[in-house]
Amino acid sequence: MTDVGSVDVLQMVEIKQPEIALATEVKIQIKAAGVNPIDTKVRTKGTFYQQSLPVVLGCDGSGVITEVGSSVSNFKVGDDVWFCHGGLGKEQGNYAEYIVIDCRWLAAKPKTSSYIEAAAMPLVLITAWGALFDKGHLQEGETVLIHAGAGGVGHIAIQLAKLKGAKVITTVSSDIKADFVKSIGADYAINYTENGFVDEVNRITEGKGVDLTIDTVGGNVFKESIAATAYFGRLITLLDPGELSFSEARMKNLLIGFELMLTPLLKELDTEREKQIKILQQGATRVDEGGLNIHISEVLSLEQASLAHEKIELGHVMGKIVLENN
Repeated sequence: MTDVGSVDVLQMVEIKQPEIALATEVKIQIKAAGVNPIDTKVRTKGTFYQQSLPVVLGCDGSGVITEVGSSVSNFKVGDDVWFCHGGLGKEQGNYAEYIVIDCRWLAAKPKTSSYIEAAAMPLVLITAWGALFDKGHLQEGETVLIHAGAGGVGHIAIQLAKLKGAKVITTVSSDIKADFVKSIGADYAINYTENGFVDEVNRITEGKGVDLTIDTVGGNVFKESIAATAYFGRLITLLDPGELSFSEARMKNLLIGFELMLTPLLKELDTEREKQIKILQQGATRVDEGGLNIHISEVLSLEQASLAHEKIELGHVMGKIVLENN
């Protein structure tokens, strides 16, 4: 990323290969990098730090360890790993051939996943898990509303909720997406472009509303979700809900929370980052057991990063786009 602006600021260039500087670090040959909406926001709005440009974007990655620091004992050369690290302006991201990362922030890649599949999942897995369980306290038998179920976070959240034994209602924008979310376990898919979603949610729940709502959209969707959430229910959002009155939410005794999985990385909260690594470890188990799958909408080359950003900014991607490092 050479500047702040359009996709044209993404340029393929040669940079110095990173090298291990601390005994706890490992060097990784990146095989694939997941592309997330946060990447496009950093490109258009600037990084979170005062570091000078250029920077390498990309939070998600997977690859193989090629070198380990002298005090690393939990990984060795040749291990396959996945991770969510860097790409926000301070540390190098994963749109590159190599990266150096402290061994604390890695997890073993799911054995049954390709590098491409593994690279697509860390950020959305940690986000969905945090929203559903750490913040949302979803329990077996409850009903959850997951907005934008065909998106990156949404389609992982649907699968995690079903593994928990919950009933899942989700919103989509087309019949194709409705078929997709039902194929991965959603009990109900509401096309919000027709008549919104509140009336249908309340019809499905016989007027009670859902126990938990996961808002991945923000703004009006957050506001309208208050009416679709049950009394004493929970409403977790990933985005800024904007200016609104909370009088209805207060009357319904809603527990409202926020989920931003980047906070531990941005604020260097090591204890919270360790919790995220445990999520990757547990997620890998669920992937290998066959209960959790990532949907890859398209695989592009590293040179096509700008095209990947264009596609994400159009807002119609199902699942994830991944850059493959050939």
